Amino acid sequence: MMQLDQELRSNSYPGRGIVIGRSAEGQTAVSAYFIMGRSTNSRNRVFVTDGEGIRTKAFDPSKLEDPSLVIYAPVRVWGNDTIVTNGDQTDTIYDGLAKGLTFEQSLRSREFEPDAPNYTPRISGVMHIAEGKFSYAMSILKSNHGQASCCNRYTFSYDNPAPGEGRFLHTYMGDGNPLPSFQGEPELVEIQGDIDSFTDMLWESLNEENKVSLFVRFIDIASGTYETRIINKNQ
Repeated sequence: MMQLDQELRSNSYPGRGIVIGRSAEGQTAVSAYFIMGRSTNSRNRVFVTDGEGIRTKAFDPSKLEDPSLVIYAPVRVWGNDTIVTNGDQTDTIYDGLAKGLTFEQSLRSREFEPDAPNYTPRISGVMHIAEGKFSYAMSILKSNHGQASCCNRYTFSYDNPAPGEGRFLHTYMGDGNPLPSFQGEPELVEIQGDIDSFTDMLWESLNEENKVSLFVRFIDIASGTYETRIINKNQ
């Protein structure tokens, strides 16, 4: 099991990342999503509340260049499901669930991002909380070792996750040109603390130059009620 703060501090550019797991006391489902950026366009963003979810917004609209891969809703809620992704596939999953498709089936219509030569992976997660039970799944859609002719699809499901355990899925293994895509299954990480200490740990561990915004949500498994924290570098 990795220590999340150490994992983040050792990687100057994990890109965008999703953490999902269960609190140490076992009563809370935990999710987090962060974005980072190297370009002016990527850094010119903030998270804002949008219904039960959030969306990205240009901090300075006059500096917004191509909005296609930077403006989207990372978090949406459909019934008992909370969807967290790094792109507009949030809407694809939301629409798929509404039509009776599974998480995996909904993503069959999507591939990695068309940002050659990086071909950034699309990473997604969905948390299902109902009748006092909690499960979640994560997905990554990535190019075949940088070859855009093939999309590799991986889905990981976690039923009744253990207290104090989470999974961390991020877009890049580190900085580089082109950026190296994430490899392997979502990393096993420890989940500790309340929402404020967990949020502070994540934000302080992200690279100061590259971090942009952070979303954290703690959901009470018994009642479905939740708390949310949002931190934006741009204020």
